[in-house]
Amino acid sequence: VQLVESGGGLVQAGGSLNLSCAATGKTNILNCMGWFRQAPGKEREGVAVITRIHGGTEYADSVKGRFIISEDTMKNTVSLQMNSLKPLDRGIYYCAAEDLGSRWPEAWKYASSYRYWGQGTQVTVS
Repeated sequence: VQLVESGGGLVQAGGSLNLSCAATGKTNILNCMGWFRQAPGKEREGVAVITRIHGGTEYADSVKGRFIISEDTMKNTVSLQMNSLKPLDRGIYYCAAEDLGSRWPEAWKYASSYRYWGQGTQVTVS
């Protein structure tokens, strides 16, 4: 499985960005795709995830009401629409994928739950 992110960049506070992640390879083994972020000097944290099982989503409290995760199962892509961005949202955003199985939803926010990762895309909020 290969994951490739796109869509990062520089935006002013209050602005919006849309991140996209394209999955290739044995994507049929995956039932969860999500986004993590890592700010300088901080641990990687879960931002949002979506499951193919029933389309369920989970969000970090810090982004609820501002970010929306969605998936195009035909294209094997997952997107993260980020609105009302704040300086604290800055960091490298990583796409992650895994078959969480019975660990859904409790394990979604832990980076150690995921085997597959993209290379990351930088988001800067001024």
